[in-house]
Amino acid sequence: PVLTRNQLRSDGDMCMYALSVSTMEPKNFKEAMTDPAWIDSMQEELLQFKRLDVWVLVPASDNISPLTLKWLFKNKHDEEQTVIRNKSHLVVRGYRQEEGIDFEESFASVL
Repeated sequence: PVLTRNQLRSDGDMCMYALSVSTMEPKNFKEAMTDPAWIDSMQEELLQFKRLDVWVLVPASDNISPLTLKWLFKNKHDEEQTVIRNKSHLVVRGYRQEEGIDFEESFASVL
């Protein structure tokens, strides 16, 4: 859960919170793996995939190459530009998808 600075009651709480968030924004997976805050962020993303049943593992096919994935990293800021959260996104490199093989139809829900 994301806490605002108003929700942190003491200077000690603020210091402990600041230590759990990274101000560095990694450019790639290797950089992210050097920082425990980004490792936690990636684990949160993977847990959400598991919780929401995002994918199903299937046996590898001899004649089809699997789609590759990429990690994206972004710091979330408050109104004073203080880093409040490290957000990791695991995305598929969709430009390699072929209709009928990798997907049947595609849609995006609009709220």
